[in-house]
Amino acid sequence: MTTTMDGSAVGYRPTRTLTFRTELRRQASRRRTQLALGFMVVLPLIILIAFEFGDDNGGGSRRSQFAALADIATAGGLNFALFTLLVSSSFLLIVVVALFCGDTVAGEASWGSLRYLLAVPVPRARLLGSKLLVSLFSCAVALVLLTGTALLAGTLRYGWHPLQTTVAGDIASGTALVRLLAILGYLAVSLLVVASLAFLLSVSTDAPLGAVGGAVLLQILSSILDQITALGNLRLILPTHYASAWLGLLSNPVQTDDMVKGVISALAYAAFFFGWAWYRFLRKDVVS
Repeated sequence: MTTTMDGSAVGYRPTRTLTFRTELRRQASRRRTQLALGFMVVLPLIILIAFEFGDDNGGGSRRSQFAALADIATAGGLNFALFTLLVSSSFLLIVVVALFCGDTVAGEASWGSLRYLLAVPVPRARLLGSKLLVSLFSCAVALVLLTGTALLAGTLRYGWHPLQTTVAGDIASGTALVRLLAILGYLAVSLLVVASLAFLLSVSTDAPLGAVGGAVLLQILSSILDQITALGNLRLILPTHYASAWLGLLSNPVQTDDMVKGVISALAYAAFFFGWAWYRFLRKDVVS
């Protein structure tokens, strides 16, 4: 084989190895990707059916806690989309994001294909960058599919009406749509904490389930600790402390102070975890 001065094969270009399109095609063909994205479409329909055939006469404390929220959810497409995001953000979206980002490198390692990718040779930084970008893109697609399907299904069933809230009255449809997009953006930034932690665990273990489960469990632990008021101001540094700050967009005027703090907190955690993952993988013994 003919080589160049630096020892690489003639015609070899690191930038041509494992491109974003190639990795996207590989991940899109996987069953877990198809099932996860498919469920993002199915879930709003399941919720819609539940409203259609659910029993509105259920009694007890459980009914009293959710009655107002459920009634508002059927007030229009915007309300239905908002309700779907609300019930999904506490657990489902966390699992989906952890799945996409936690399985990406650990899955390759568990199959034994990671060392062969590096032997192509694909530069480690390029491999990690392609996988990270595709994982984050998949998370964004999941969020858009969930919200878009809920908005479309809710509008077709309940109509296009102003957004009804329990704290600010009705919000005009155009304004409400902008706020819904802002809520979606805030959730996307908040979920970067889960994505970065899952990605860090993914480059640290050969067990995809461990990476995904570890990210989900630590997120749940943070939520539990955030409920302990005895911790005082220590709760402010928890990654889930500002998880519900987007509710401030439903008031008039909007309350964005906690959202700004939440964005700063999420970006700080994400930068730390992504940086640690990068540092660890570039120095990890993979091929031995």
